[in-house]
Amino acid sequence: MKLLTGNDLPTGDVLWWTGSTWSRHVEDAGDVGDRGESIARVEEGARRVNGAYVIDATATPEGPRPAHIKDRVRALGPTVRPDLTLKPADPAAGSWVI
Repeated sequence: MKLLTGNDLPTGDVLWWTGSTWSRHVEDAGDVGDRGESIARVEEGARRVNGAYVIDATATPEGPRPAHIKDRVRALGPTVRPDLTLKPADPAAGSWVI
């Protein structure tokens, strides 16, 4: 499984490609397969995201799990302060269309 991630231009928030838009929640991310690089170029060109790149992930019942620890931290937040992690479907975190 391949995911596309990047950062929101105005806020710097970590974003995940859902298949049609961007979300702050990794569990919303969709498998981009071999289309990830082309989607990244289009989205960066339209200035909807910055620094987009494709990562490896594993499908789990809770949603995609990034394969590398760096991307798990990007997805969920600090590993040493569970109180600061991004909770799935956190209404304060929001999910929006860019």
